[in-house]
Amino acid sequence: MKKLLLASVFALGLGVSGAQAEPVEYVFDTDHTSIEFYVNHMGFSNFQGEFQTFDGTLVFDEAKPQDSRVEVVIEANSIDTDVAALDKHLKSADFFDVANFPNLTFKSKSIEITGEKTGIITGDLTMHGVTKEVALNVTLNKAAPNPMTKKAAVGFSATATLQRSDFGISTYVPAVGDEVKIRIETEAQAK
Repeated sequence: MKKLLLASVFALGLGVSGAQAEPVEYVFDTDHTSIEFYVNHMGFSNFQGEFQTFDGTLVFDEAKPQDSRVEVVIEANSIDTDVAALDKHLKSADFFDVANFPNLTFKSKSIEITGEKTGIITGDLTMHGVTKEVALNVTLNKAAPNPMTKKAAVGFSATATLQRSDFGISTYVPAVGDEVKIRIETEAQAK
């Protein structure tokens, strides 16, 4: 689930310095963003995959980070495990069923500031036609002008855990784990 929950990470403008009076809209830096997922494979390993194609909106309110918001749309067909046969199977009706459910979406509902550079973004994740609430544990890595473009930029890391069966994807459970761990590394730049 590579680039799925990444956008959600942006919504937290924890401790960003500067004097922005108005909320700022950021654009995702897709070259410096990854949304990965990890699933246990028969107890032998935690297999990794990611999503390659996504888009979304991040509006960050520096004065009131809890009022920031994020939405992201991920193309299910962009799943990539580096194993072509597995990618094809994951796109089938056994798993993501991309023919019937072409997108995964995340829309933030609330942001709780938990520390100087940490927070929890809670939002609705829709996957495989099912919508469930998911909480992302987020860390602000850096907020500063990008040295190349001179535009305001932010970088976040986020993690979450979900049960794929909650979204109607239960093929091969428990041999292939039900628990899915998500890791997001993302950068965004002011529009």
